[in-house]
Amino acid sequence: MKDKVKSVINRNKRVEADKAWETSYTRRTILTIFTYLAIGVYLNAINIPRPWLNAIVPAVAFMLSTLTLPYFKKIWLTNIYKK
Repeated sequence: MKDKVKSVINRNKRVEADKAWETSYTRRTILTIFTYLAIGVYLNAINIPRPWLNAIVPAVAFMLSTLTLPYFKKIWLTNIYKK
């Protein structure tokens, strides 16, 4: 029985850590940087003028979308999900 309780406690700690990571600004910043780099490399590969400047727009759009999703999630939970 003690092993089962320890297992549940450990699982809860992992779930809490995963949730903290999912909502962290560190994760959002890393994703924004990787988005910028990936788009910059792609735009450079297809010879778009000023690829690194043009890569800023989608990276910022991605960052804004991650920052506004919690707001829309709250609206969705309140008005649509309603369980």
